[in-house]
Amino acid sequence: MNTLTLERPLMVAEPAARFLARSPIVVDASMVCAILFDGGLREQSGRLVADHALYAPYLLDHEIISEALRRFAGPGASASITVALQRYRALEIALCDTDVQAQFDLALRYRISAFGAAYLCLAAELHSPLATFDPQLAEAARVHLSSLD
Repeated sequence: MNTLTLERPLMVAEPAARFLARSPIVVDASMVCAILFDGGLREQSGRLVADHALYAPYLLDHEIISEALRRFAGPGASASITVALQRYRALEIALCDTDVQAQFDLALRYRISAFGAAYLCLAAELHSPLATFDPQLAEAARVHLSSLD
């Protein structure tokens, strides 16, 4: 019996480096706004999240637009807002739903805003850190996330 053996090279397709496994981190609007708008905190904030996969609740888009509108006064503001919104899209933040009941419960338990509770709810669901400049939200996250199994 004649056996024909075909040698085939093994091929491995790899995703771009930005798609390789990166640990998740939830970023709130204060952190993203620091990256987009605040020159003094931009580099520090950007370095903090650089090696992570970024997540946020869907409300982040609305908070970023609100902040852009707030800053849209004065000469030259239009161009800087355009640049900031381009930077926002480039961050590739995965926007996610949050559980309404869990969000409500967290807001009550930690006496934080519904907005803050959405970020905390998502961080808890993902078992990931939460990056924020809000001291009250940071304390709620420290307590809540350390209590998770």
